[in-house]
Amino acid sequence: MVESEAQGRLPGIRPVSVVDIGSNSIRLVVYEGLSRAPAMLFNEKVMCGLGKGIDATGRMEEESVQRALKALKRFRALSDQARATQMFVLATAAAREASNGPSFIEKAEAILGRKVQMLSGEEEAYFSAMGVVSSYYDADGVVGDLGGGSLELVDVNGKEIGQGITLPLGGIRLFEHSDGSLTKARAWARRFMKEVDVLKKGTGRTFYAVGGTWRAIAKLHMEMRNYPLHMMQGYEISYDEAMAILAEVIEPKTIKPSAYATISKSRRSLLPFGAVTMQEAISIMKPARISFSALGVREGYLFSLLSEAERSQDPLLTAADEIAILRARSPEHARELADWTGRMVPFFGVEETEEERRYRQAACLLADISWRAHPDYRGLQALNIIAHSAFSGITHAGRAYIALANYYRLEGLSDDDATGPLAGITTPRLLELAKLLGGLLRVAYLFSASMPGVARHLTLRRSSEPETDLEFVVPAAYADFEGERLDGRLQQLAKLTGKRLAFRFDR
Repeated sequence: MVESEAQGRLPGIRPVSVVDIGSNSIRLVVYEGLSRAPAMLFNEKVMCGLGKGIDATGRMEEESVQRALKALKRFRALSDQARATQMFVLATAAAREASNGPSFIEKAEAILGRKVQMLSGEEEAYFSAMGVVSSYYDADGVVGDLGGGSLELVDVNGKEIGQGITLPLGGIRLFEHSDGSLTKARAWARRFMKEVDVLKKGTGRTFYAVGGTWRAIAKLHMEMRNYPLHMMQGYEISYDEAMAILAEVIEPKTIKPSAYATISKSRRSLLPFGAVTMQEAISIMKPARISFSALGVREGYLFSLLSEAERSQDPLLTAADEIAILRARSPEHARELADWTGRMVPFFGVEETEEERRYRQAACLLADISWRAHPDYRGLQALNIIAHSAFSGITHAGRAYIALANYYRLEGLSDDDATGPLAGITTPRLLELAKLLGGLLRVAYLFSASMPGVARHLTLRRSSEPETDLEFVVPAAYADFEGERLDGRLQQLAKLTGKRLAFRFDR
């Protein structure tokens, strides 16, 4: 087979695939490689419902088994076609608990040509927590992973993961055990959760919601509030907001039928039961917020395979640097600006938090990724790429800051119809910092012709001249860079910051 000449892939890594055999769905995900911020090359799921009937009969239904085995044949072919060099196969509650689970696993292994790793409840909780650790910056709270057959709960604090527990409260199982009665489902959920210590220790922290049913509820919440960023990873709501949307899902009053359009029909019937489960969990925990994670067991398992050095890398900065490699005119220049802006912002009275520092660096790494677009659309393209890229290790407010900073850098420091939606989901502080960074980058890119080796020599100092507050000092070797347009950019920054700015060209 002839290798592709495409340059849109990172060098030095080879694709890997994960087959996730769950109680509700079976999924194949092919990743670009085993790395700190793996990009998804291919993703497909089949809603097989392996967990159906287990609560009553102890067995997986034959129809579900056959559908799953058929899907696995396709998944192996797809994995081979995507040239995955490794395939990892994980199985969870349904295959683990059903009496015909061993027979199913034997057939699955024959089809896939791989050993299926049957995860225990504790292992499932651990890898789900690893998925959250890998995708949040300094996670602190309780991870809840709701599948079709079970609910896993585990405490996370930074990179520390507590002892996970598994409860028989998956969506399918809860629906069947309660005979479709939400009242019975609530009583069953409450019975198992009332003595769960991991929830009681989470008060005031974050509840990290993992699993397709809970993500579907978050989608409904986005639709109800006309949220401008349809990005599930890191979507965050308060405890009171969560209780309100959960009550609405259980007894719909204001949710429009059109809001359900993005949710598969096979999952819709489980939404009220997922809502009851989350209600009971967070009523005990009383978290400050609920954050929805798009990453879980699959990503956590891959994360566990990395070296300690790789796991310690920042997922946001790693991904931003990789996109710079793939799309920027000069990744070296992008890295140079990440350092340069860090030295500039204190002169404008800004003392960054660690989180703000990371966001600024990522914004610099991504500042030139739209250069191939028509000049009239570079700002809008940068805003859309950044706002909608599959980043982790970032909040939605931070994502908006990075996108807006690059829009301002390309389109000017004023707001317009394009900036309004994202400006509404970031904080006033981050919006202010986005404009400051955009203003600095407007100067730096024009000064350096978007190439490395120049901006690092541009320094800032407090001026001794009475009519100037700050001076950008330019070495004599770059005196020919002086020009009207460059000075115009500087005065835009001066107007924004209220600082009187000037260039001082050493002669």
